Amino acid sequence: MPRPRKPTELHVLNGNPSKKKDLGKNEPKPAPIVETPKPPTWLNKYAKKEWKRLAPGLTRIGLLTEADIGSFVMLCQSYGRWEEYERDVEKNGSTYIYINKGGGENEVERPQTKLAHKAYERYKALCTEFGVTPASRTRIEVKAEETESDPMEALLSR
Repeated sequence: MPRPRKPTELHVLNGNPSKKKDLGKNEPKPAPIVETPKPPTWLNKYAKKEWKRLAPGLTRIGLLTEADIGSFVMLCQSYGRWEEYERDVEKNGSTYIYINKGGGENEVERPQTKLAHKAYERYKALCTEFGVTPASRTRIEVKAEETESDPMEALLSR
């Protein structure tokens, strides 16, 4: 299976290590989000907490655009579900005793254990897409925003 393409914004923030000349030339440019969006009301409380933790930073560096909201909702919901399942496992244990029709007992893994793992995998994959895992973050270089625009400096830098 081929490696997924890196989003142009991440490629640019990495300093264009492959030195591509036509980087993002024919790529659609989604509208940047100026103000951090509010999380959808239907997200669970853990997903909303994750939204409020990640959205401001991703908006600030331009990695959260109008086109990315759906994926970002899935990222936050995956986190929210993972936390719900993990809390359930912590409370009730990762296994339970199943008594079959013949009276025999078997120790069985709770469904929440597998569901937590699946939610974690989805969350981790989406975090990589947005550059928020430790490994993907090390490849991003965020340039400091200029507070004042000096016309002479702009002319000299051309």
